[in-house]
Amino acid sequence: MRFRGRRMELEHGLKQIDIAPLIDVVFQLLIFFMLTSSFIMQPGIRVNLPKAATSEVVKPQNVEIMVTSEGIVYLDGKVVTMDELRGFLKQSAKRSPSASILIKADRRASLGRVVEIWDMARELGVSQINIATNQE
Repeated sequence: MRFRGRRMELEHGLKQIDIAPLIDVVFQLLIFFMLTSSFIMQPGIRVNLPKAATSEVVKPQNVEIMVTSEGIVYLDGKVVTMDELRGFLKQSAKRSPSASILIKADRRASLGRVVEIWDMARELGVSQINIATNQE
């Protein structure tokens, strides 16, 4: 009989569940995910595009040329010299006559470098050349 009475006392004595440990665990998980997500960096080349009021959205291009503010030229994400770019554009123009390129130049990039790339592409027979901008 004693045993039965003690069991009843335990069942009726536990009226609420202690959720403080659960809150601690959830809070620590929240902090963990906040800290780890802030250190994820997107790979890529940082180019600050100029703004234009009359810019249009164009379809994806065949070739993407980037010019940084330091004057470094990238072809599809890889650093290239002007001679390598010339060879690539010559091959590209021979393969597909309707080849098009997109020039993404930083707003502080040398205009001379952009014009040099533009002129080289036109000379090698590239039919369409676009310059990337941000819409205002």
